[in-house]
Amino acid sequence: MIKKDYKQLEIDFVVNKGNDKYYIQSAYNIEDDEKKEQELQSLLNIGDNFKKIVIVYDHFIKWQDNNGIIYMSIYDFLLNENSLKEA
Repeated sequence: MIKKDYKQLEIDFVVNKGNDKYYIQSAYNIEDDEKKEQELQSLLNIGDNFKKIVIVYDHFIKWQDNNGIIYMSIYDFLLNENSLKEA
């Protein structure tokens, strides 16, 4: 018998603001490839076109990957009241 590992994938936060929706994953860091994959997989499984964001503790300039996932610093997220609109 082959034992399979099942991981439950979940989104940390879903923000509904008017007609907009944001899927947010939060992580202390994503330097480890396994941790990054874990955080991204749940976002990649979503079939709609609403914004998908990973918020990380580190200081860095906001950027977007090839899958359209936006990465931003917790500082930008908390201190910029328009951080979701600008994402």
